[in-house]
Amino acid sequence: MSLTNAIIQEKLVEKFGDQINLFSNEYDILSFEAPAANNLKVIQFLYDELGFTFLTDLCGVNYPDQKGAEIVVVYHLHNFIENIRVRFSVAVPVEKPDVFTASKLFESANWMERETYDFFGVNFIGHANLKRILNVDEMDYFPLRKEFPLEDQTRIDKDDEMFGRG
Repeated sequence: MSLTNAIIQEKLVEKFGDQINLFSNEYDILSFEAPAANNLKVIQFLYDELGFTFLTDLCGVNYPDQKGAEIVVVYHLHNFIENIRVRFSVAVPVEKPDVFTASKLFESANWMERETYDFFGVNFIGHANLKRILNVDEMDYFPLRKEFPLEDQTRIDKDDEMFGRG
């Protein structure tokens, strides 16, 4: 029997019940969300039971208007045998962005988690070497969070008419 998005969703709901939600199917990729406390349980289930043995990508996203869920960690997993992909995400508050590390299961998660920490400030609990990877160690903020304006409003060397704003 071939693995389909409907079967994957059915097995996830059977195993985790209402802990998994927000199912959608875009471009033949099943997307779903779970609480951050369950991220390792879900990933381990996908790995062991459904054959998703390749972590394609892990990244962060900042949604400043989603109170209590401002930071989202997104996992893209691939099952090579069935050639099917899923997108799994967990949301955490910006005040306490704690997510369990997946680097024990996927060694490739090591650098991706470090990059997500470096730019979004996600604390991957249990990560062996969680430190900045691209930015300087002295940086005391996380540059991809949407806490800053896109432009420096105090600059006087820009002519707004040149940018269609005046």
